[in-house]
Amino acid sequence: MAGRLEGKVALVTGAARGTGEVIARRFVDEGARVAIGDVLDEPAAQVAASLGDAAMALHLDVTSPEDWRAAVDATVARFGKLDVLVNNAAVLHLAALEDTPPDAFERLLRVNLMGPFLGMQAAAPALRDAGRGAIVNVGSVDALQGKNGVAAYAASKWGLRGLAKVAAVELGRGGTRVNTVCPEAGSGDMIRPYVPEGVDPEFVHGLGQPFLRYQRDREHGERLGDVANMVLFLASDESLSCTGSDFAVDSGNTELNRVKGAPGA
Repeated sequence: MAGRLEGKVALVTGAARGTGEVIARRFVDEGARVAIGDVLDEPAAQVAASLGDAAMALHLDVTSPEDWRAAVDATVARFGKLDVLVNNAAVLHLAALEDTPPDAFERLLRVNLMGPFLGMQAAAPALRDAGRGAIVNVGSVDALQGKNGVAAYAASKWGLRGLAKVAAVELGRGGTRVNTVCPEAGSGDMIRPYVPEGVDPEFVHGLGQPFLRYQRDREHGERLGDVANMVLFLASDESLSCTGSDFAVDSGNTELNRVKGAPGA
């Protein structure tokens, strides 16, 4: 039985670990061939090796236009085309607005916002050539609501949503769809520096409020799998009517509010 991405070629950034790795593995399971893009060369090579001939590792600093051009060219040279771009690579900085250094703010904008911008620029011609191209940007629950402590991160992810909508209009003329997934679960490696000693960072994301008990009780890896499943849907031809849209995978965190003591609580 053919997979949902059978015959498609994808480039996934930040795929050496965390959400990107889960996405890459899910894509291969569904028949895609995948380029594993990351600045972490050895972990990326290990992921690619574990996936066999269906994957290749690429050194990709998403802030570098030259790296982007080389990555797209290498993907097309190896697999013959490019159908899907997943902009997943990101960095995090947690601090109050008044305590956020300008260089930290700029770094997040460069990686989390300019990186996808450069990626879409570099990939657009190949996606247009392939036909029915798809770009999926991995945003955040922090791009859907206001929250303290994430001034730089939220700014970059809100910007990413806006960029995706413009790209959907412009690249849609060539048959490329652009969507944004906004998850509450992410890589524990991003948040680990900000978590107190003894607290498992894999269980911090989005679990401060018990909106959905079945989601709260699930393992972190399963929740990353939910994110990968949404990315898979938007990368596949099952979602040909979806473009310029935001898809929350957040356990209801941005839409639901349980009021203690009220009926139905």
